[in-house]
Amino acid sequence: MARKLSLLSSALLIIGLTQVETFVFGTGTGPMVPKVPCYFIFGDSLVDCGNNNDLQTAAKANYKPYGMDFPTGVNGRFTNGLTIADLIGQLLGFDHFITSHAAATDEEICTGVNYGSGSAGIREESGSHLGDRVCLDKQLSNHEQILARISALQQNQTLTDEHLRKCIYIVNMGNNDYINNYLMPELYNSSHQYKMEQFSEVLAQQFTQQLKKLYRLGARKVAVFGLGMIGCAPALMDRFETDGHCVDWINDAVMLFNNRLKPLVDELNFVFPDAKFTFINITNILAPKGGEPLPNKPCCPVRPDGQCVPDGICCPSRSLSVYLDSFHPTEIANIVLATRAYKAQSSLDASPMDIGQLTRDITDT
Repeated sequence: MARKLSLLSSALLIIGLTQVETFVFGTGTGPMVPKVPCYFIFGDSLVDCGNNNDLQTAAKANYKPYGMDFPTGVNGRFTNGLTIADLIGQLLGFDHFITSHAAATDEEICTGVNYGSGSAGIREESGSHLGDRVCLDKQLSNHEQILARISALQQNQTLTDEHLRKCIYIVNMGNNDYINNYLMPELYNSSHQYKMEQFSEVLAQQFTQQLKKLYRLGARKVAVFGLGMIGCAPALMDRFETDGHCVDWINDAVMLFNNRLKPLVDELNFVFPDAKFTFINITNILAPKGGEPLPNKPCCPVRPDGQCVPDGICCPSRSLSVYLDSFHPTEIANIVLATRAYKAQSSLDASPMDIGQLTRDITDT
């Protein structure tokens, strides 16, 4: 039986987020000192900070109400404020937001680059009906070019290699391989070619090879994010007319992929003992905790594709809303996700370690 969306209870949100915001935005007596020298971000619209702004695509967020609560306003982030990647950057101690690949200068790249691209996937074709996007293979190619620039700046390959092995890398990818590929049989043949179990296996195999390439490019501290409960996104509930209930078969399909990620991470840690990969379990972080369920409706009026209508009036209670549009979380939901990814509240949140532990791991000595 389909169940109502209950991602976070109101009680948890009201009681807990005051502590979360203090943790993220708490002021200190001196300047912030990053815990790592650099931070590289790979992913889709959940971490995109403007890479899609100049692409020919419908998947862009460079208009209001996106960015309405961001310090400098509209910027290309698919949320009202900060993304999960931004918030993890703050927890890592960076006093600035990691720049987009599209705008990265030589002065900025040594502290990290954000390659995230809305509608992008593990598979190259995912999201193609929306227009241009930067798939994970292309993001890795872009990273390789950035590393060449860093090496040229530092003029010491040994120094560059040591620099890169101390960085944090996050990879948040796979949502669009379902939302904008497998779940659109009228546009993509993946669901005709593979059963759900087969697709999850093929997707995980390709993802494994991409993560191995990231290792070959010098990454040694990598956080791999699982997928959320896509079947509970307002757009999917509307598409499949479930009257406000999660689409359970979609969540089941996504879990087939998620269940492969921890063994995938364990395998990479075995094959590459000088690296640390960790799995961030978004499904567990957003699992129902009891109490009254939060509204599962978008905070802004949406277009047919699920994104906010330009200049649409958003709900005033964004701090009590999970979704800004029909796919993307609000800043307050991102705060919960980032905080528990960085400092796990449960052994199921992150395995074998959270991102905070990853920064302190012995591999940086």
